[in-house]
Amino acid sequence: MRRPPLPKLLSRLPVDGYILALVGTVALAALLPARGPAATAAEGASTGAVALLFFLYGARLSTREAMDGLRHWRLHLTVLACTFVVFPVLGLAARGLVPQILPPTLYTGLLFLCLVPSTVQSSIAFTSIARGNVAAAICAGSFSSLVGIVVTPLLAGLVLHGGGGGFSAGSLVSIVCQLLLPFLAGQLLRRWVGNWLIRHKKALGYVDRGSILLVVYTAFSAGMVQGIWHQVSALRLLCLLGVEAVLLAVMLSATWYGSKKLGFHRADRIAITFAGSKKSLAAGLPMASVLFGAQAGLAALPLMVFHQMQLMVCAVLAKRFAASAAPEAAVAGAAAGSAAVTEAAGDVVASGERR
Repeated sequence: MRRPPLPKLLSRLPVDGYILALVGTVALAALLPARGPAATAAEGASTGAVALLFFLYGARLSTREAMDGLRHWRLHLTVLACTFVVFPVLGLAARGLVPQILPPTLYTGLLFLCLVPSTVQSSIAFTSIARGNVAAAICAGSFSSLVGIVVTPLLAGLVLHGGGGGFSAGSLVSIVCQLLLPFLAGQLLRRWVGNWLIRHKKALGYVDRGSILLVVYTAFSAGMVQGIWHQVSALRLLCLLGVEAVLLAVMLSATWYGSKKLGFHRADRIAITFAGSKKSLAAGLPMASVLFGAQAGLAALPLMVFHQMQLMVCAVLAKRFAASAAPEAAVAGAAAGSAAVTEAAGDVVASGERR
């Protein structure tokens, strides 16, 4: 029997292919870390890659679509509150786990994870699979990314500075220069470059992912050279996995049942659940490289673990939501059909009476 090709085998694994690429990049940094002039070159390339990423983010975001999405303001405020209020509160509450369960270095990364904006692409994909409000998921993810460019560094300044996270005035300047200014430049130039970006969307997707892989390699190389990985044991990593599993379960429950208490209908609740419980690896990794410098690899580790966990769990949830929506749709269709038959019968009777 002929074996399926390797790409098909990989596609069947419950692991995101991009996560495999990230793991491979981390392994490469562990085996062949950049040193000396190579490290300087990698750091310069990483800085340019981060600026390019946020320029592309700004150039792709349609201001008109964002303004149109404000009509569903209650849903967007709910997602933003989950992302930038509930998550950070839970992250601060986890400080009680230090140092018995989590070392300070991993806790800093966990807290940073709680400050990162929500995802866009995967939230949309899972909302679509689950038959939720896709338009709301698009706007909610876009708003979260936009707000996160400003709010995440501000929150980091408030909570990481006191916790020894390495945030300083220099970090704030770096955030402005590497993230905010390129994003604003992309917005200003969007009318001239927007159509070109749309035509080359697939190719630019590889640029996005390649840039992030470069950032990961640079950050983890610096960590290897400075020996920061000796601070974390396998047991501590297992503890981190358990803590993040609880964090994800709490946020999924809070978004699903909390949105019901707020009076949202099912389609909106699905969008809130997927957009409000997730964190963006694409936005978080570049921010970590700016905020933490040589400590970025260790600080970004909780985000990488959480990202893969949320993909696997949300994929299962999306299929269950879709399956549970099918009987409801069938019942609704039967009710509509019954109403149509009743209405038609009434028309026949009325017609007979008129005759």
